[in-house]
Amino acid sequence: MQGKTNPKTHVNTNQTTNDKYSTRIVSDTDTSNQEKRYTQLEDAALKAAVQFFGDELFPYLGMGEKPVAVMPTEMIHLEVKKMYEDFNFLMKDGSWLHIEFESDSITRKDLRRFREYEAVTSRIYGVDITTVVVCSDKVKHPMSELKVGLNTYKIKPVRLKDTDADSILKKLSEKETSQINKSDLVPLLLTPLMGGKTPKKERILQSFTCLNREYSEVSVEDLRKMQAVLYALAVKTLKPKDLQEIKEAISMTILGQMLMEEGEEKGRRDAANVWKLSTKGESPEVIAQKLELPLEKVIKILEYYDFA
Repeated sequence: MQGKTNPKTHVNTNQTTNDKYSTRIVSDTDTSNQEKRYTQLEDAALKAAVQFFGDELFPYLGMGEKPVAVMPTEMIHLEVKKMYEDFNFLMKDGSWLHIEFESDSITRKDLRRFREYEAVTSRIYGVDITTVVVCSDKVKHPMSELKVGLNTYKIKPVRLKDTDADSILKKLSEKETSQINKSDLVPLLLTPLMGGKTPKKERILQSFTCLNREYSEVSVEDLRKMQAVLYALAVKTLKPKDLQEIKEAISMTILGQMLMEEGEEKGRRDAANVWKLSTKGESPEVIAQKLELPLEKVIKILEYYDFA
């Protein structure tokens, strides 16, 4: 059956979600849905990457003690409001270490949010919590205390703006790939939060280039996880225009290949399920409801495969 195209669609050459990183016909709504799916895949990859914060990254941030386990980060408030924290870790003494990444100044509103995280998590799990905020703001002494009634809430800020990302990238470029190990590459994950003469977007692109090479001492899986962490911080620190270029670069990386393959597999499953229900006489609206897919995508699948 010959495929059809919808005249109300346009060519988008910057796909960054679950479909191929190549030119294809998509609608504006479909692009939005793809962005949401990409974020979900990136979140999954990021959660798998937290192991780095125990072995290599903690010493780099000046925290001598290493965690013994990764802990939950999604908290349900009494108002049935989900709280998404960046990272939680179990320490040897039974307490939790909560890490947040901030690209702007730490405000009173931020401190109240962190305090809420701690209060809810501490009550649910019955643990003591210390919050460390890794920030990139130019402020020399970021806000770290909040007086609330008789209490004073405190966080530990870790400021990376004084760290020169350029020197880290230069040092790596001068070393043979056979001499580079995981500990050498982990600082690249924090380049979005560091300082340097090179613009932030350029240093992130350079970091992705480094993480897309082959190293005898670093596995492909480790490189993929590091790319996921770097991308997550790029999302937090870059403007949409600059982020688009980062997304295009990711399409050529190990992480991009993984997301593309997962997206292709999901696309095939969706098309097969739409076809199955269509042959049973179900309308596009019913199919969309049963498969929990956007109606626009269902119609697009039906038109492309001439099911309608």
